[in-house]
Amino acid sequence: MIKLLVFAIIVLAFALGFSWFADRPGELTLVWQGQIFETPLTTALALLIALIFVVMIVWWLVSAIWTSPKSVTRYFRARKRDRGYQAISTGLIAVGSGNLVMARKMSTRAHALLSADQEPLIHVLDAQVALTEGNYDKARRLFEAMSEDPETAELGLRGLYLEAKRVGAEEAAQHFAEQAADKAPYLAWAAKATLEVRARQGRWDDAIRLLDQQRSAKVTDKDGSARLKSVVLTARAESRLDADPKAAAADALQALKLRDDFHPAAIIAAKAYLAQGNLRKSAGVLEMVWKKEPHPQTGALYVRARGGDSAVDRLKRAEKLEALKPNNWVSLMVAARAALDAREFEKARTKAEAAARMQPRESAFLLLADIEEAETGDQARVRHWMAQALRSERDPTWVADGLVSEYWRPFSPTTGQLDAFAWKVPYGEIAGPIEEGTASRLDEALKSLPPVGGLRSEPETPADAPIFEKQATPEPEAPQTSEAEASSDDKSMTEAPTTESVRPVTPNAGASAIKSDEAAIPPEEKPLVVEALSEDIPPRPAEGGAEEDDNEREAPLSPFGGRTPDDPGIGENEDDDTPPTAKKRRFF
Repeated sequence: MIKLLVFAIIVLAFALGFSWFADRPGELTLVWQGQIFETPLTTALALLIALIFVVMIVWWLVSAIWTSPKSVTRYFRARKRDRGYQAISTGLIAVGSGNLVMARKMSTRAHALLSADQEPLIHVLDAQVALTEGNYDKARRLFEAMSEDPETAELGLRGLYLEAKRVGAEEAAQHFAEQAADKAPYLAWAAKATLEVRARQGRWDDAIRLLDQQRSAKVTDKDGSARLKSVVLTARAESRLDADPKAAAADALQALKLRDDFHPAAIIAAKAYLAQGNLRKSAGVLEMVWKKEPHPQTGALYVRARGGDSAVDRLKRAEKLEALKPNNWVSLMVAARAALDAREFEKARTKAEAAARMQPRESAFLLLADIEEAETGDQARVRHWMAQALRSERDPTWVADGLVSEYWRPFSPTTGQLDAFAWKVPYGEIAGPIEEGTASRLDEALKSLPPVGGLRSEPETPADAPIFEKQATPEPEAPQTSEAEASSDDKSMTEAPTTESVRPVTPNAGASAIKSDEAAIPPEEKPLVVEALSEDIPPRPAEGGAEEDDNEREAPLSPFGGRTPDDPGIGENEDDDTPPTAKKRRFF
């Protein structure tokens, strides 16, 4: 468009010029060798312009004829180069598609059409063909040759790095990555590998310098670079914590400027201030990150920051944290644990139950079990809360590449990846209940919580009362006794002293033993529940003769079915076969 406009302006200028001369007529007189030539001015000007064009055309023809050999050579050279580039392009496509025959053919054609010294792409095609063939030694030699050429040095180092990683030569791979990163810090693969190497070796200063070079080259985005630098600064602060707490605090604070919610940096900064005896700054750092997002490890360090504090003082500090972030699961858990240490069981239980309502996790129910152990010592209730913990969701922790760690680490011990640890629920564990069913909520757990000591609200029962309830369980077979045994039993029953509240339990020989024990109890001390139980107690079977009955007399009945009194299974069980009347009258 611009050329067309310029051409139009030039034509217009010529037209205006001729028009100007036409409006001002005149003649041009030329005297040459005694001859006088006269012509109009416009004609003379047209002849002059035509002469100029003729001279230009003649000059172009002469120049074209003079330079024709070079032009012809240049034409064929360009044509050959184009065919060579086409062969390289086709060969690389063939390598990518796995067509090894075509790739070899194109490599041979490229060598015939182009010079390998002048075109580095030929080495790339040869290396890819060698890798496809499985000739790794040849590929390695080609990559080494490419690494020595300034134009292909980065590509050669990349190939050598990948080959070293393939054969498991980690030290060689690290060497090639660092060499590439020193020459070109903008290479993402080299910088990443070099950072991981320097992190594993503890070379935090070199790692920070490389991150600064990457940021200057604008290779990584601002947020990603700030995140990695905060991790490296935190790691360097941790390494300086024992030897130089002041420098460790400076590094940790710089990391917090880059990531204001990074709890590992805040914890290290607080520890560094505590090592310097500055409790106020330590608490200020922890409170700052706590307001962003509460963290259990931050809360634990804040509560126990001062070594000489009593349990009551620690409870006050925990309640201060809870006030900074109220209605939060982590805040409630920290306060409940501090209340348990201070032996304020009611407050600890209230806060732990509130935390369990918000997040029914394993630690909340385990804390309730600890509270129960410390307050009542009732093992049935303790086991109840531990069972709820078993069915609940696991607590978050530091996880990286499937590995679970109690503390944060700057890189993964498995892959060496920087900033791999994240605070989350371990996905390798079962998130739901281990047993069948769903995780119990706190309200459901409270409903099924056994009473303290395994006792209910009914009156206390004498020690002999469980004997009658034990007899209330029916045996699977009907009793079969002989007439002599039955008459003997009836006779013993009629001769034994009875009361209105005591009735025979079974019509077999074992009844005489029970009756004799019952007769020894004074009427005013006999349990009132016996009458209600005996009405629904079926007769106890007796297999065998008098010899078996004598054995039954000698073997005392276990009042709890062979289980200990603190067994959580003793009590109401909706799935047992005990008759309803006997089930309502249980006292244990």
